[in-house]
Amino acid sequence: MMLFRALSAATAALLLAQSADAQQQPTAKVPFSMGIPVAPIGLADQPLPKGPFNYKTAEQMDVRVNVYATGLEYPYSIAWLPTGEMLVTERAGRLRIVRDGKVDPKPVSGGPPSKFAGKSGAVGAVHGYMTLAVHPQFAQNHWIYFSYTKVLADNSTTDAVARAVLKGDAMTDLKDIWVGDGVRGAISILLTADNKLWIATSGEGTAQDTKTLAGKVMRLNDDGSVPKDNPFVGKEGYRPEIYSLGHRSSLGLTQNPTTHEVWLSEMGPDGGDEINVIRAGKNYGWPLVSMGRTYPGPWQSKKNEPTHDGFEPPQIYWVPSISVSGLTFYTGDKLPKWKGDLFVGGLRKGEIPGTGQLDRVLLNNNMEELRRETLLSDLHQRIRDVKQGPDGLLYVATDEVQGAILRIEPAPGH
Repeated sequence: MMLFRALSAATAALLLAQSADAQQQPTAKVPFSMGIPVAPIGLADQPLPKGPFNYKTAEQMDVRVNVYATGLEYPYSIAWLPTGEMLVTERAGRLRIVRDGKVDPKPVSGGPPSKFAGKSGAVGAVHGYMTLAVHPQFAQNHWIYFSYTKVLADNSTTDAVARAVLKGDAMTDLKDIWVGDGVRGAISILLTADNKLWIATSGEGTAQDTKTLAGKVMRLNDDGSVPKDNPFVGKEGYRPEIYSLGHRSSLGLTQNPTTHEVWLSEMGPDGGDEINVIRAGKNYGWPLVSMGRTYPGPWQSKKNEPTHDGFEPPQIYWVPSISVSGLTFYTGDKLPKWKGDLFVGGLRKGEIPGTGQLDRVLLNNNMEELRRETLLSDLHQRIRDVKQGPDGLLYVATDEVQGAILRIEPAPGH
């Protein structure tokens, strides 16, 4: 009996050691490419059904999602003219006009050449045309603005923002009013009612360098000049265009209709997607702090845990990442139980392609999150942009090679 107990104890110890050793081993050998785990593709590239799609929602408001417009290649950004015509940029470097759900087969002429490469979401993908904005006084000046990847004389590239006069289906008086001095990656723009142009760039290692424009939010006049009241004007070692710094990947800008502050959607690494409220002269921490992990697994922050001590914390964050993209506040009356809510697009969740979604965030009067609802995830589409239309409905752009514009409206009888 004692021998059996001894053997049992030895066996238990061996099994425990084997179990501990097994726990130290990875559950699978994950292939890496360029330092990033190769993503599984089992859910990716699913075609969008014809629709319409009916949904019950958390706020007891049934909605219908219609496929409003098709025939777009990687639609990136949506905006409207005062006439009600919809403008859409395509990653491939085209500006399109949509009238009553029909895409004009002929792209708008007169735009700048740009570089476009790679499948959306792939490592190293390059966007041609990106975020689009219409000047608040478009009826008088006909100005539109869009960010794009500019090809330079030596065949290198940089981000830029162009302004053009749009009349009919042609752009004229094209002018680069901001060129990024080697800044590359996603770039977002916003024009506010005070005729200020906001530009948010992406930055990795140089987001803290105040002599560069990568990883910054800039505030300019609508002609590209620097406002005299920018926080770093006249400060040695700082570019005067800079309004805030320490940003990673800037995928969307919008203005809060209540506070009038500018809000930025900032894509984190593996975890750590953020919505940041942009305040003059503030530092948002990248790459020193983050709520996320690096792609290989360790925490981005070099401290013992993710923290924003000493930096501006995010207003909202996601772990795991949903790869945040465009965002907007809903202010209409057609979807009354969503009035005042923030909508944020997501390109993929948890680093798995084919898991795009639209998140609705309910905020209190202090703009603090109360609850969050995920929408459209069953469609398996990359959600690139979301905007409120002049008709009071929500419109969503799917970032797919066979892309579409979706329209969210009340379900029949609601």
